Amino acid sequence: MRELGLDADSKHKKSARTVGDVLGKFHPHGDLACYEAMVLMAQPFSYRYPLVDGQGNWGAQNNPKSFAA
Repeated sequence: MRELGLDADSKHKKSARTVGDVLGKFHPHGDLACYEAMVLMAQPFSYRYPLVDGQGNWGAQNNPKSFAA
């Protein structure tokens, strides 16, 4: 995340740009796996501590797959 400039004090970036950068540099296998991993890191109920500060619709606790794609 640091290589992509995604620090805690940086501005929010579009998820499509982040997924595109990850696909281009690190994981060339498809965007759905990268996006779902980022969604899980942003949901406060998936991990003990959220790893991504998400803005917008990242799913609900009763339906975690209801995030905006």
